[in-house]
Amino acid sequence: MPQAHPVVFLLDVDNTLLDNDQMVVDLKRHLTEAFGAECEKRYWAIFEENRAAVGYADYLSALQRYRIENPHNPHILKLSYFLLEYPFADRLFPGALEVIARFNSWGQSVILSDGDVVFQPRKIERSGLYRAVEERALIYVHKEQQLDDVEMRYPARHYVLVDDKLRLLDAVKKVWGPRVTTVFPRQGHYAHDPKLLTAYPPADVTVERIEDLLLYDLSTLLAAAQTGDGALGSSG
Repeated sequence: MPQAHPVVFLLDVDNTLLDNDQMVVDLKRHLTEAFGAECEKRYWAIFEENRAAVGYADYLSALQRYRIENPHNPHILKLSYFLLEYPFADRLFPGALEVIARFNSWGQSVILSDGDVVFQPRKIERSGLYRAVEERALIYVHKEQQLDDVEMRYPARHYVLVDDKLRLLDAVKKVWGPRVTTVFPRQGHYAHDPKLLTAYPPADVTVERIEDLLLYDLSTLLAAAQTGDGALGSSG
């Protein structure tokens, strides 16, 4: 087992470091303009059926199912090009790479994401995030169920987990307790869903934007795990 680091920073991707909601808007617009409203509607129906079945977003699997339903439409291949060549680097939130660089100066930064085995790694690589975290990335089906594997690969005395989903932050907090500081950037549609906001306890640290973490020092982040103060003030 690798030697334990004093602190490891675990970073979600979609709507945490990267504006995935905007990517979805762009994809919906492309589907409608290139293939028509009915295609756009059917693709997202398949997408949601797949997500309910497997528990994560799989854009390419939904496209494959749509192709099976429309085997004689050669233009569908253009949609795969759109997905695989999408300019993810343009969708990084302001300050995302700077936050990773700051975390790298304090410990190890690791991408911790859910997703499929093709499109999600492609997104992480094309966005520049893979290079920013020095090629440390973990992608699971349900990452909150894989904490033993995370600990084995990146052992640490303390973890800082940054994620836009309170459900995941709460699940990890229940396992690791004061060994983890949970950080909730209020970005993306999940982070503003009133039902989700009331269904789970607040994170140790809540920020409006990922770049706000540049105002925090390491001691403040580590101490937040003990106080559990979701309204923790930043240190500038």
